[in-house]
Amino acid sequence: MKKIVLAAAAFSALSLSSSLSYAATTPCEDALKQLRALEGASTASDAIKAEAAKLEAKGVERCTADDDKRADDFFAQATKLLAK
Repeated sequence: MKKIVLAAAAFSALSLSSSLSYAATTPCEDALKQLRALEGASTASDAIKAEAAKLEAKGVERCTADDDKRADDFFAQATKLLAK
């Protein structure tokens, strides 16, 4: 069951990252929720999780500054790391 949840989260995350390049920016709050859901299900190494956390922090900073495009880019990078 855990593998199914992780696979679904990874698929959702990859869909988010691929849709970011083609559509208008996703509200950064929504992208952050999806990233945090993936973080909870991820079995990535501690080093990868630490790198993803750095990207998340940068994204939150940009989101707070109402720069959704850059925030979404940071969240997409973190998502790619965790989905591997």
